[in-house]
Amino acid sequence: MYGNGNKKMLNIMILEILREDTDDDHHLTQQEVLHRLKERYDVDCDRRSVKNNIDYLRDMGYQIGTDKGYWLMEREFDDAELRMLIDSVLFSHNITQSEAKQLIMKLKKLSSRYFSMKVSHVCYLPELTHSDNRQIMYSLDALNDAISEKKKVRFLYESYGTDFELHPKRPDPAVVNPYQLVACNGRYYLIGNYDKYDDVIHFRIDRITSVEILDEKVRDMKTVKGLENGFNLPQHMAEHIYMFSGPSARIRLKARRTAMNDLIDWFGKDFRILRENDEEMIISVGCNEDAMFYWALQYGPSVEVLEPEGLRVRIRDAVAGMAEKYSDGEKA
Repeated sequence: MYGNGNKKMLNIMILEILREDTDDDHHLTQQEVLHRLKERYDVDCDRRSVKNNIDYLRDMGYQIGTDKGYWLMEREFDDAELRMLIDSVLFSHNITQSEAKQLIMKLKKLSSRYFSMKVSHVCYLPELTHSDNRQIMYSLDALNDAISEKKKVRFLYESYGTDFELHPKRPDPAVVNPYQLVACNGRYYLIGNYDKYDDVIHFRIDRITSVEILDEKVRDMKTVKGLENGFNLPQHMAEHIYMFSGPSARIRLKARRTAMNDLIDWFGKDFRILRENDEEMIISVGCNEDAMFYWALQYGPSVEVLEPEGLRVRIRDAVAGMAEKYSDGEKA
C-alpha cells in the first residue's frame, strides 16, 4: 500500500496499525508495533522511531493513549454510532444486497478489527429484503446533482410484474421537476412535479432507472400547489405519511388516549386536541386523504374518522367489504 520499506510514510503506517489493532481494551507495546510494521509493510525501525512518530501524530491532533501500550482513543465514529449506521444499511430497502455488503464492509473498517469481530453476523443478508434495482446509487447521485443545479430530469419509472422483475410502467420516460429527496418508512423518495400538472408527486428511488439530467431549468416551485410558500419538509412529511401524492385536508378524528404515542410517531406534534376526557380525545390534523384512509384502517380499533364525510364513508365501505370477505362463506 505504501511501498516496501518506505520509512517516509512511517507515521501513516503506525496510524493504520493503531486504527486496525487497538481500542480501549486492546493496546500495543512498542515491540508489537515494530512487529506489525515488519509484517505488514516490510519496514524495519527502532523503538525511538516508533515513539517519535507517535508523538508527531499526537501533535497533529490524534488522540493516542500511551498508558500500558499505545492505542487510538478517538475515532470519527464510536462503536455505537457505527452499529447504528450498519443496522440502517442492513435493513435498508433502497440498495441491493451486494451494495449493502460493500457499505457494511467500509463501515466496519472505520473501527478496529475487534469491532468487526463483534458484528460479524451482519454479513448474513440473503433473508433480508433489498432492492433489485442496481442503479440506485447512480440515481441518487444524479438526482442530487439535478436538484443542486435546478435542472429537470428524465427517467424510467418501473414496477414489478408477476415474473418478480422490474418493468417500465410506461414506454416513454417521465420528465420531472425534482425538488427534494426524502426518506420515509425505510424508503427513499423523490418529491417533484410534472409540468402538465400543478401538484406535487412522489417517486420511489428504488423504482427509478436510466436517469438523465436535462439542460432545461426546473419549474419554479412557487407555481406548484402546496409549495407556494416554499418547501416545508417536516410539514410535508407529516401530511403525507405514506407518501401519497395529492393535496392535504383538515381531518377530524376521535382517538383513544392510549393512541397518543402512535399519533405523535406518525404526525409529529403538528395536530390539535380539540377536546378530551379520561378515555378519548377529538383531534384535528392535516393529512393527505389517501394516506389517512390507509392509516385509519391500520389503527381502526383505536381511531375513528369523523370528518370529512366523504373519507368517513369511504372507510365505512372498505370495512364493510372486508367484513364480507371474512364472513363464514365458501373460501376461494
